[in-house]
Amino acid sequence: MARSHHRKKHKAHLKQFKQSHDSTASSPRTRGKVTAIFTLLGAATGFAIGYFATAGNVIWIAAGVVAGAAAGYYAGHKIDSEK
Repeated sequence: MARSHHRKKHKAHLKQFKQSHDSTASSPRTRGKVTAIFTLLGAATGFAIGYFATAGNVIWIAAGVVAGAAAGYYAGHKIDSEK
């Protein structure tokens, strides 16, 4: 397949292509992804800590999941707000 953007006479096309992708890097749609990932990782960590620390007590596992998810949410929200 032809790669016209690699040819010397098509430099203007290459600049236009780079500019179109640079503007999508800071789109509002990408914001919030860190919050969601940190929330899930925090919940998984809270589950693991609750499970191993209490030998499978469901109440403490649930408390660990909620606490871990809350901590992950706030950490992710802080990272997102700094962007």
